[in-house]
Amino acid sequence: MVDTFSSLTEITRAIREREVSSSEVLEAHLARIEEVNPTLNAVVALCSDRARAEAAQADAAIARGDQLGPLHGVPITLKDSHDTEGVITTGGTLGRKEFVPDADSTVAARLRAAGAILMGKTNTPELTLSGETDNLIYGQTRNPFNAERTPGGSSGGAAAIVSAGGSPLDMGSDTGGSIRLPSHFSGICGIKPTAGRVPRTGHIVPWGMGALDAWTTIGPMCRYVEDLELALPIIAGPDGIDPFIHPVPLRDSADVDLSSLNIAWYSDVDGYLEPDEDTRAVLDAAVTAVAERVASVQQDTPPALAEFVDMWPRVGGGDGRAWVQRMLEKWGTEEESEFLKKGFDAIEPTSTGEFTESLEYQDQFRSQMLQFIQPYDAIIAPVAARAAPEHGATYSKELRTMFYTGPYNIAGWPGTALRCGTSSDGLPIGIQVLADPWREDVTLALAAALETDLGGWQKPPL
Repeated sequence: MVDTFSSLTEITRAIREREVSSSEVLEAHLARIEEVNPTLNAVVALCSDRARAEAAQADAAIARGDQLGPLHGVPITLKDSHDTEGVITTGGTLGRKEFVPDADSTVAARLRAAGAILMGKTNTPELTLSGETDNLIYGQTRNPFNAERTPGGSSGGAAAIVSAGGSPLDMGSDTGGSIRLPSHFSGICGIKPTAGRVPRTGHIVPWGMGALDAWTTIGPMCRYVEDLELALPIIAGPDGIDPFIHPVPLRDSADVDLSSLNIAWYSDVDGYLEPDEDTRAVLDAAVTAVAERVASVQQDTPPALAEFVDMWPRVGGGDGRAWVQRMLEKWGTEEESEFLKKGFDAIEPTSTGEFTESLEYQDQFRSQMLQFIQPYDAIIAPVAARAAPEHGATYSKELRTMFYTGPYNIAGWPGTALRCGTSSDGLPIGIQVLADPWREDVTLALAAALETDLGGWQKPPL
């Protein structure tokens, strides 16, 4: 019997060594999706027939002794913001309600070339621009630990189905926390790579976003940290199209000497936000666990974080969110979702002088963050102030969802989030590990240690 809660790494090995067929693994995951999706509404489109044909081909390739890719025969899902050839890709916006791409995104193409088999697409808020997963095409996605709570956004469908055992791998995108927040709310792990690491070609929020370009990155979401390390090298590196991707080699987390690391940690965001008691307790446990493994741990908050409060709307909304309107017009969307309106319609444009000043401000922020981390190798912090909130609550002033995550999108740093504990009402609580640009290896090494010490993903009661 196939265990759909196995790691991506273990599933890949079992298929390769003929302990189980790709077809059997696929059918087990499709059955799990059928079981849990009526509750979650996480998978919004299936391509079962094509997947079955590809699984049969994968099994035949093994029987012939063909050379195999690193994900040979493994069924996966993809967030509905990634173009997928022949499979509907809406990006959660009405103008693309029936849009079927004629080519894969770079990330989708690389995964398929590595042998992965696409089962279906997972829900996302409109244009991926919300901390909750709800749109006018597919509706609301629910948390696998409590259907009354959100799984987060914008990669909420991905997080929910991965956590529930319906898929071992999905690809999130992160503009202000959209990989890390759903990972935290849904109890899985996810990595936002360094800006410039993974091409955005074929993603609903593409490359070429001007002042906002570094904010959006694409990264894997899994149940186990080892699976992030398997998936990230497959999607990383220039594609000859996205002009902002750099040929910087990925470093191996196995080479990281934890005992030599100096770690900073913080809990509050300079008076604007502080975690609740449950989150603080989990953060304390994570800091205590890390302190046993590293050279030093010191409480220290980047002073530049306070500037994020003004910078997010000044840079992201200085044009009155005309960049959002251009995307809606591009796809012919005339009716916006409520969450898109909440996040963007109230923003007033600034003058040209104020906007260019904001761009200078953004660069100064990045420099201040780099200066802060010089004595340290990584930072440990909450992902959000609390566990998954009720549907509709992510825009509350009390929650301020992106205050822990958004600054690192502007800075362009890598960050890995993973479950490190549980709230008093049984919801997962995650911690994020952040590091200098191009040091994904440090975040992954520390995340793997935290997973070992604090348990990582736990099976939801679904």
